[in-house]
Amino acid sequence: MEEMIGKMILPDELKNILASGVKVTVPESRSELIDLALGGNCNNIFEVAYDVPGKGRVVEATVARCKNGAVINYTDTYLRRRDPDCMVIADEGESDKQRYRDRYGSEFTPLRKMTFEWLAEQNLILMPFMAGGEELGYPILLVAPDNAGFFAGGLADLQGFIPGSKLEEGFKPKAIIYLAPTFRHTHFDGKQMVVHNRLDDVYEMFSYNLYPGPSAKKGVYGVLLKIGEDEGWVTAHGSTVMVITPYENVITIMHEGASGGGKSEMTEQLHRELDGRILIGKNLVTSEKIHLELKEACDLRPVTDDMALCHPRLQNGSKKLVVKDAENGWFLRTDHIKRYGTDPYLEGMCTHPEEPLTFLNYDAVPGSTCLLWEHAMDAPGKPCPNPRVIMPRRFVPNIVDEPVEVDVRSFGVRTPPCTREKPTYGIIGLLHILPPALAWLWRLVAPRGHDNPSITDTGGMSSEGVGSYWPFATGKMVNQANILLKQMVETSNTRYILVPNQHIGAYKVGFMPQWIAREYLARRGSAKFNQQQLVESRCSLLGYALSSIKVDGTFLPKDLLETNRQPEVGNEAYDEGAKMLANFFKEQLAAFVTPDLDPLGRQIIECCISNGTIDEYMKFIPMKF
Repeated sequence: MEEMIGKMILPDELKNILASGVKVTVPESRSELIDLALGGNCNNIFEVAYDVPGKGRVVEATVARCKNGAVINYTDTYLRRRDPDCMVIADEGESDKQRYRDRYGSEFTPLRKMTFEWLAEQNLILMPFMAGGEELGYPILLVAPDNAGFFAGGLADLQGFIPGSKLEEGFKPKAIIYLAPTFRHTHFDGKQMVVHNRLDDVYEMFSYNLYPGPSAKKGVYGVLLKIGEDEGWVTAHGSTVMVITPYENVITIMHEGASGGGKSEMTEQLHRELDGRILIGKNLVTSEKIHLELKEACDLRPVTDDMALCHPRLQNGSKKLVVKDAENGWFLRTDHIKRYGTDPYLEGMCTHPEEPLTFLNYDAVPGSTCLLWEHAMDAPGKPCPNPRVIMPRRFVPNIVDEPVEVDVRSFGVRTPPCTREKPTYGIIGLLHILPPALAWLWRLVAPRGHDNPSITDTGGMSSEGVGSYWPFATGKMVNQANILLKQMVETSNTRYILVPNQHIGAYKVGFMPQWIAREYLARRGSAKFNQQQLVESRCSLLGYALSSIKVDGTFLPKDLLETNRQPEVGNEAYDEGAKMLANFFKEQLAAFVTPDLDPLGRQIIECCISNGTIDEYMKFIPMKF
């Protein structure tokens, strides 16, 4: 073990922790991590517990050994979803995020010292890995108490890890994650908290909770965003899929959006009724159902699920965005799977996996098979809205490991129902074509939208922030806005669409709009339309609607394309919803108007604030018909 540790170039604080004589494990295999998660290979149920001053022994989570993997359940239901307000910045570098001292009224240095002292008393896991992949990635190190093996195992599946025996001489972490769960009780009133301390020689991330979302997942994302901000590139918040039609046409779509915006769903096969038909939507007022019969769906080749690396070394001069997965595994939410047969593809992978998986927030007992539709209960009759399974990429059939050119960048928005009686921003039609300038604005505003299952706040419309990855970024919003704008100008052969999920006007639709849009665009072979096929949306922020959509010989109802055509909505309610969207955009975009904003970006935002037309947006960054 000393030989392995000796290969690493570590900061003095970590050297002192390791010199205290604690037992250190550098994992050698995935099976070893699973055993660590269960506190040893003889346990079928394991309590992840800590002695907390003033509270005694606190059980943070239980880990059950099931036939198909380890099932983690948090005793505090608050830990089952990511708190969007869990980041603070401890350093003095450039940032628009809240500083530790501003929130807590003191400097972070004393708590940093206490954290190191606490870790020096624990048996530890040291797990090295490469964030962003082996070829283009950056070295990072996890330092965690060894009874939090499930956290290390989950991180290993998400980002990969370097076995101790394969660690090369001179491994110098660019970032270190220090996991210390007890301090959420002693210093943060039980809240999730991740403190980012971006030092000159190493990026320190102090994770004070055991839910992997804010640190193992999004914390690593934040490190990549910081590196990209320094170097002028970005890791996009999007899933990517190659879509192959029954006639072997191929189109690649990257779907972006806030949490709950349909990223994981874009790589799923569309869901069918028991009789094989596709339920596009159900009218909430009349109970009318709209079905589609699709004999053969497109074949899917998943590329990314949540983090798409847009590294400069990937770009090839095609004027299309080129991306590669920034992760080694996917953090899949299954709240939509409420019964057997909803998603046979994913259910099959999880019921009979090649190797044991990590499940979070499921109702399962030791020795049973964890089933995706058996969600843990937050309260009697109230299932947890955020059940997750961590799926290593190598277990996913037909996965694409190579970089891909993106033909279409899609943006998803969770929308509420909109009716005459209750107008809302749920006016987005099934598929809209966006000029690049408008597509950029949607990525600055990034509405979090209706009834979000992934995070703790679900009321009303709020913004996920620039790129829809802003909750995970530590730097300046305007810098990220400029990088995204430059990227869009340079990738003029990639097209942009907007799709809703959950509702289209008065219709309940789930994620069907993006699945139908995917099938439609793939069958067309592109997202290029002539002007006769496009209709200017009544709300200019929605770009163009389509005059018609025909899928496999069937025309879709026009009132799904233009929601004001629905009798239950009409022009008046639509216009109220459009006003809500416009006001929300103006409110969110004001923060970007600073001296550092790209001049072209300033013109686009000023156009929006002055209620610009689609023609005006088209002039900023032309879109070829």
